[in-house]
Amino acid sequence: MHTRLHTPLGGEVDSFGHILRQHRIAAGLSLRDLGALVSFHYSHIAQVERGERRPTEAMAEACERVLTAGGALTEAYLREQAGDTDMRRRSILQAMGALAAVPAVDRLVGWEALRHGLGAAVDVDHDEWAQIVADYGHGYYRQPHDQLMAQLGRDMAVLQHQIAADRGARRPLLLRAAGRLSVIIALGLVASGQAVVARRWWATAQRVADESQDGDTIVLTRAWDVVNGCYDGRTPAAVVALSDDVVPLLDGPPSAASCGLLAGRAQALSLAGRHADAVATVRQLADQVDRLPDPVVADVESLWGWPEHRLRHTESWVYTHAGHYRAADVAQQRALELYPPSQVRLRTQVQLHRAAAFIRGGHIPDGLRMAADLLDALPADQHNELVRAVARQVAAAVPETDRRRPVYGELVERVTV
Repeated sequence: MHTRLHTPLGGEVDSFGHILRQHRIAAGLSLRDLGALVSFHYSHIAQVERGERRPTEAMAEACERVLTAGGALTEAYLREQAGDTDMRRRSILQAMGALAAVPAVDRLVGWEALRHGLGAAVDVDHDEWAQIVADYGHGYYRQPHDQLMAQLGRDMAVLQHQIAADRGARRPLLLRAAGRLSVIIALGLVASGQAVVARRWWATAQRVADESQDGDTIVLTRAWDVVNGCYDGRTPAAVVALSDDVVPLLDGPPSAASCGLLAGRAQALSLAGRHADAVATVRQLADQVDRLPDPVVADVESLWGWPEHRLRHTESWVYTHAGHYRAADVAQQRALELYPPSQVRLRTQVQLHRAAAFIRGGHIPDGLRMAADLLDALPADQHNELVRAVARQVAAAVPETDRRRPVYGELVERVTV
């Protein structure tokens, strides 16, 4: 049995790597010998001994067992882990304290910063941001837009400081949250007609998602960009090209993100006049929805779910543009049955698809009056750029020869910003 080596406390001589090297040499083992015994590459062990790489729990346990170190390696590993945790807690608390102390910062940001810092100190492994992201997914359809964006701005200020302070294992979770919350900011900017600023946020959301290395978030940030590209003034060809770049990433099981990408792609193909491709894509989307996990389909009130009414909304758009009015009517009826009361704006958008179908089918006065009535009935706080974009598609469906009608001019005037 190997004799336990006692090393003085403090400094590098107390590090896991130093203690490991002492026990390895005492056992008469080379780096290659030890690597073969513990199933870790010798260069990996050398880096740990030099302090260039952190040991894993599996390595610590294997080396402790092979070198019969009497618990010295286990103690050193646990001591370093505790030190890393304390250091990360201190860095987060310092960052949160600094943020809270800045006089110019919103008082609510300061309180939230302190709360997050205390939470990190009490429970370093708790991922509160996952729940915050989920809450925003539900609040997106329920909270007034200005209130939601103000609250989100405060939370993002806190999250930004946490990401800057945390370089450990929790950082990817923070980046994942930042990517998803950035999507909501971009969506809000598109809805308020600030397309240029929104595009900057799409780019930021995608960079953050890429750094998180979370595949679903990487697709999600691009999927919503594709969907909103159909409303924010970009050319259909540019939006289709964006979706072309993301489609190769859909190599896993169906998810809300993958369905969002296909929905946006189908809509962009419709706007580009590629109706056969759009119909094929919406059928591919329907197949994906059939294979979604039940909780994703059942999450009807959240931005992060993918309920059936989103499929029917996409079908309504695609079939209306393709001139498949019977299929569009079926999709519209089903969507209107399924939409929850909180999503009145989306219900209106589907009904505007129907108005466009009337016009394309030759019932021009009926379609124009229907569009005007829908806009009149929609509450003022629900009028945004997304609704106006769909209403402009209704106006665009009117033949040139019928654009002298007063109701056409009134509709165009109402939806032109």
